[in-house]
Amino acid sequence: MRMKGTPDEPRFSVELLEGSAAVRDVIDKHIRDQTLALKSAFFVADLGVVVRRQVRWRAQMDQIRPFYAVKSNSSPVVVEILAALGTGFVCSNKHELDLVKGFGVPSQDIILGGTCKQLSHIKYAAKHNISLLVCDNEVELRKIARCHPKAKVLLLLRSESCCEREETVIPFGSTLRDCRHLLERARELSLHVTGVKFNIPSCCQDAQAFSRAVSDARCVFDMGEELGFEMSVLDVGGGFDGSEAQLDEVNQTLKPVLDMYFPLSTGLSIIAEPGVYYVSSAFTLAMNIIAKKSVARDFSGQAHNALSANDEPEFLYYMNDGVYGSFAGKLLCEDSISMPSAHKEVSAEEPLFSSSLWGPSADDLDQVVERCLLPELSVGDWLLFGNAGATFTNGEEHNPPVFYSITECDWQHVHNCGVTLDVRMRNFSLIPCCLQPNTSKVSVSTPA
Repeated sequence: MRMKGTPDEPRFSVELLEGSAAVRDVIDKHIRDQTLALKSAFFVADLGVVVRRQVRWRAQMDQIRPFYAVKSNSSPVVVEILAALGTGFVCSNKHELDLVKGFGVPSQDIILGGTCKQLSHIKYAAKHNISLLVCDNEVELRKIARCHPKAKVLLLLRSESCCEREETVIPFGSTLRDCRHLLERARELSLHVTGVKFNIPSCCQDAQAFSRAVSDARCVFDMGEELGFEMSVLDVGGGFDGSEAQLDEVNQTLKPVLDMYFPLSTGLSIIAEPGVYYVSSAFTLAMNIIAKKSVARDFSGQAHNALSANDEPEFLYYMNDGVYGSFAGKLLCEDSISMPSAHKEVSAEEPLFSSSLWGPSADDLDQVVERCLLPELSVGDWLLFGNAGATFTNGEEHNPPVFYSITECDWQHVHNCGVTLDVRMRNFSLIPCCLQPNTSKVSVSTPA
């Protein structure tokens, strides 16, 4: 399937790693290339991670169909490979709808999410027969009734706060009492409410929150059926962080409660909205150090300017990207950035120093990492940030380039799912790549 307005030739190059070559070797290769060029920041994406996440989901969460949350990472390559693997998609705006529709995804496999939608986006969904829309308030309900009267509405149910991060933001979703009011208003507006959505954030450590949310959703289903609606969709939201342990825990919690409240005999469609789950660990961001400062740090841990014999230095490193670029999520969430590793050979005896990492803007807010332990680095050295998939947003001018790769073994997984380049992923061009594995050691930083 061609994207509208694109030529027949493939649009994306993906390196097919042969033999024992790994993603680390791809990173080494591009760092060598950048060292001879502009030393620009760049991403390396391991598409095999995305494929393995889908295989694991099918094995463990077989009764729940995934709808990928495009806002997590709008890379066209990620969207195309997930479309080929049969996922649905949740879009938050017209740009994302265009992107997904461009890969031939059927309208019934797309949800227009978000609870504050522009009228033009609702009209676009109506024009393209995208019927599933999320709503949690009466104003939004009236907008949908006016612009998309044939929509099928998913009421967003508010889940109880179960992590500190949630307590600092305005909650989205309707209470049970509000849901009753919205159902009555939808009936007056001749809108079809087709189901319920809830969302348990990944920061929530209480797996039983899913049980309580499913129980509340059952109450809303009963209200809707009492008012004459055909309730047929349960959306258990996102909140999947990508770890195997968390997926196991959520599955063990969800499966029995779903069997109790929404048994298979009801014919209900149960879906979820994993986003970070697919992409976080698939992307690595490589950053170059462009400047360096040192300040004194005495044994009490206090930094000061005068360096004495009893002090050890604390280093401030400035990189070629920061919170006004790839790390914009840092302004919204302190925990959004993983600790980096230094891309250099380091002996076990080499000391580690307290370090802070900054973007290039010289702005006090442009602090990427407040403190971590690193070996002493020099201007021109590289830092690698893993779990960077959720920092990538397609179409932003500041975004570094992305180099995509997949191993032969992971590509075989794709074939086992019945997907081929000539049928489902014609925008891909696989380039065989044989790299010599790099066995050099690198340091891994830790919080100071």
